[in-house]
Amino acid sequence: MTSVEKTSVEELTAQEAALVLPRFTYEDAWTLGTILADLARERRAPVAIDVRRGAQQLFHCALPGSSADNDAWIDRKRRVVERYGVSSFLVGARFRAKGTTFEASSRLDPDVYAAHGGSFPIAVTGAGVIGSVTVSGLPQAEDHALVVLGLERLLAAYGAE
Repeated sequence: MTSVEKTSVEELTAQEAALVLPRFTYEDAWTLGTILADLARERRAPVAIDVRRGAQQLFHCALPGSSADNDAWIDRKRRVVERYGVSSFLVGARFRAKGTTFEASSRLDPDVYAAHGGSFPIAVTGAGVIGSVTVSGLPQAEDHALVVLGLERLLAAYGAE
């Protein structure tokens, strides 16, 4: 994975454009959460995983090595996605591209919002952003990459139907 400094706004924006889903049902939330949990278990990643549609949590999983702190990070990163409608990593990258940080320039409480990688909007064709998927427990670029891989696998599963 590229370092945080080398992840461009353009690269992150392209990921979001490519990861728009044709639908997102309760079953799809379970499938996405399970994909992410399986990927994390294969890597022995100490993460917590959260999948939401609107305010409703549809999937949550905490793997060995994760803690309640990961759930707090999930909430803070998810709030960034809910506020900006793009990934928490992209929001942070946009601030870095301007030569500043989210914490220094957003005017939002860092105890409530975290523009660190790992939360991604769930966007559906024709509906826009309808939820979020978040991973916490790894370095932010790795949290982000895990979510992206999970969404790519979910899209591939749709194609196999």
